[in-house]
Amino acid sequence: MGLRGRRRGPRRHTLKADPTRQWRLLDLQAIDTRLDQLTHQRTRLPQLKELQALRGEEEQLDGDLVRAQTGLSDVQREVAKAEADVQLVRDRAARDRARLDAGTGSAKDLQAIQHELDSLARRQAELEDMELEVMERAESAEQRVRELLSAREDLTSRLGEATAARDDALGRLDREAAEVAGPRDAVVDGVGADLVALYEKIRASSGGTGAAALSQRRCGGCHMELNQVDMDRIKAAPADEVLRCEECRRILVRTAESGI
Repeated sequence: MGLRGRRRGPRRHTLKADPTRQWRLLDLQAIDTRLDQLTHQRTRLPQLKELQALRGEEEQLDGDLVRAQTGLSDVQREVAKAEADVQLVRDRAARDRARLDAGTGSAKDLQAIQHELDSLARRQAELEDMELEVMERAESAEQRVRELLSAREDLTSRLGEATAARDDALGRLDREAAEVAGPRDAVVDGVGADLVALYEKIRASSGGTGAAALSQRRCGGCHMELNQVDMDRIKAAPADEVLRCEECRRILVRTAESGI
């Protein structure tokens, strides 16, 4: 980027802090930057994406399973009705056959019984064909439910593995975060409450970066190169003056690499 040619707003009240405190501020920023990165990584883990996909698959599979089980229950009721209908015809035919075999009644009555037996035989054949068709559908529905249950069992296993992988990844990030954050309190004490308060205020409004090093005439926060007027001002400033970048308003910490 090119040199800046303008300033933003009037100069503000100058905060004083020993250079060693200002340098510790860069340590604090490094800690907070890494902690922010770890927090971001927690929401972008590939294991989370995999789990989300598996849970979508789980939702679809559970819906398919409910529908398949409902369909099976319906067709099982059809099977029961078909069996009952066939049994009714068989029972009626058995009674008629018993009457016919007994030979009781007039010839006209016996002829009517024989005619009914013939009708019942045709009806039984029709009902048995229907019963067979329903039973075939029931068998197919049972097979579908078995397949879905097997798929659900496999999916449950994959979900368990993916959950364990996610927990392991989160655990690693948590352990690293705890390690990174370990010295933070000591660094905060070394920076001092007044400078930390300013840093935190700026950090909250500047995307997590409240302080940056001035390196080779460039602000480490906004990466803008300082013009000669600004560089002369910085050279003339006391070592304990807390400087702010005129472009991004972050705390600007002078180091051996500043190019002053």
